[in-house]
Amino acid sequence: MTVIVLTNCPTGLRGFLTRWLLEISAGVFVGNPSARIRDVLWNEVQQYAGQGRALLAHTTNNEQGFTFRTFDHQWHPIDHEGATLIQRPIAKPQTSPMQTSGSPPPGWSRASKRRRWGRG
Repeated sequence: MTVIVLTNCPTGLRGFLTRWLLEISAGVFVGNPSARIRDVLWNEVQQYAGQGRALLAHTTNNEQGFTFRTFDHQWHPIDHEGATLIQRPIAKPQTSPMQTSGSPPPGWSRASKRRRWGRG
């Protein structure tokens, strides 16, 4: 079984994939091509994806029973003791205006300022 998921890719690429795979939802293709055809399709996806992202998942003979590849995706597969896991990008902590300046933002009432900062 092979699954290819496209995000923000040209329509022509989607049309090309429908020759070999069934599009079950917008940008989601499923089928059972041979390994050689699967690799050719993946090379075409990488070449013509443009600004888009792509993910390929297919069955294989390993502990998990499948493997996957990504193209221009923020989440990357990594091997952890034989199991393939997804590594997400580290999110930068959000700071509020109060934490950066040490004073309340404009519009806070005197009571809120007293409760929060002990002044007002």
